[in-house]
Parts: sequence; structure tokens; C-alpha cells
Amino acid sequence: MARTVPPPSRMYAREATAPPAVAEGELLLPRVTRGQRVLLVSPELADVLSTIIARVRDPRTSAIPMLPNYDVAEKIWNPPMPLLFQWTYGGQRTPVSRQLIRNGLNEVLERTGLTDSAGQPLDFAPHDFRRIFITDAIRSGLPPHIAQVLAGHSDINTTMGYNAIYPADAIEAHRAFIARRRSLRPSEEYRTPTNEEWDAFLAHFEKRKLSLGTCARAFGTSCIHEHACVRCSLLRPEPSQRDRLTEIRDNLIDRITEAQREGWLGEVEGLEISLAGAEDKLTQLDAALKPSVIHLGLPTFGEIAARTT
Repeated sequence: MARTVPPPSRMYAREATAPPAVAEGELLLPRVTRGQRVLLVSPELADVLSTIIARVRDPRTSAIPMLPNYDVAEKIWNPPMPLLFQWTYGGQRTPVSRQLIRNGLNEVLERTGLTDSAGQPLDFAPHDFRRIFITDAIRSGLPPHIAQVLAGHSDINTTMGYNAIYPADAIEAHRAFIARRRSLRPSEEYRTPTNEEWDAFLAHFEKRKLSLGTCARAFGTSCIHEHACVRCSLLRPEPSQRDRLTEIRDNLIDRITEAQREGWLGEVEGLEISLAGAEDKLTQLDAALKPSVIHLGLPTFGEIAARTT
């Protein structure tokens, strides 16, 4: 069932010409900002709305009385509207204030004896139920963009701000993610390794220790440079071994000079590749050890001299 509505009011619900019963379906209500939003009405909620509407109708005209209402958010008085929450007080029809609704809600909570995790009595504002509804809907699988439409938010980030995430939810979601990932991978990858496999795994890290630093190749892979570590990009040199690396570089220069003098041109090419690798490792160490310098610039005379008149 769809209903058209006049301009928005925060306490307005139905038109004065609405029938006494509300059927299950859709109801168009004012949005939080402007325009209209769709409200899904369950049979239980339809019964409650029908009861409220029947109570506020004028028994003589069967119409909902038109009452002015002060909009706290907009700081203006709205024109007379068929407000859903109204009552007779002192012989006069008046809107039910927000504070009165909140006091009645907390009175009901107090009678239930319900408490929070700290043992304190529950204290709810009517707006809290929007947060509870959105959180429960999204956790139950409702797409966030659908919850955005139901809540009447123009920005989905506002809707996600209503969605409360608890630590237990994060843990459960992470465990479910890991379970899904494992279900897609071969089961043999998650078997218990044998003692021989575990020893081989530990031995891999022992073999990564070199005189110049640490080899970063992955477990189960062979050396692509046949243990010519100076040439390899996976060698992570240790700063404490810079002198040793410098000595290797100088030795390579001497060997290249000797090979060129003796005409060993085939060896020169290999030595030059090793020399380039050694110089690259020295450049890496120098870059890592070089302190970062921030140039503040020179102050101008006007910035350091006191102004005089």
C-alpha cells in the first residue's frame, strides 16, 4: 500500500484521509532530509499502526486532527498536520513530545528489569532503534544499499555509520574468511608435516646465512645464480660486512686488470658482472646508512632581525 504525504515532519506519519486499517506492504514516509522513503510494514506493525490511528481519530469526523508541531531540528513551526503521536491533555489536543516518548520507553525498560553488560538499566532513545534495525538487517545479510533506501539516507556512508561492528563479529568474520579460503585450497596443504619436512624447512633458514648477509630466496627454490651471491639481487647485505664487500670489489678490479693484461677476455665478462653486483650492494648499504637530511633553507634577514620603527 502506498501513501502520498505533504512536506516532511519528524512526527508526521499518515494522511488524515487514510483508512482505519493499514495493510501489509509499503508505506511512503518523509525522509530524514527531504523527499520520501519506503517503509516496509509487517503484519505486526500494521496492527500497531491501525490501533494508534483508530485511537487518534476524531470520533465525530473520523479524521485525524490537524495539529501544528515545532520541528526541533529545523527550529521552525510546521503547519497543521495529521500527526500520528498526539493526545488530549488538559482538554486540548497536543502533539506527544519527544521527551515524553523517551520517558515512556525507559519506563517500560525499567519494568522489564533488563540491564546492559555493566549491569546498569537499559536507557534507549527512539532513534536507537534505527541503529538496532540497520545493524541487525546488515548482519542478517541485507545489502547495505538496500538498508540505505529503507533508512532514507542519501549517503551510504551514513548507513554504514549506523551499522555497529562488535569485536566478536570481527573475529567470527575473519574465521569464516579463513575457512572459505581453506575450502578452496588443496587439503594436502593443511596436513601435519613430517619430521623430515620440518627439519628441511628449518635447514632452509640456516642455509640462508652467508658471510655477506642473508639470502632471501623462497623455501623450496634453488639458487638461480649458482651461489654467486655477489651477483644475486636476493642477497641482503649486512652493514657490518661493508669492509668485506669493499675488499671483494677491489679484488675484482685487480682480477679484471690482470685478465685484460693476459688476454683472458672470456673471464673479463664474468668478472665485470660480479663487479657490477658488488658495487650495487655497496650502493644499497650506503643508501641505508645515509642519514636523512632535511633542508630547512636559510632564513631571510627580515625573519631574524627585529623590526624597528
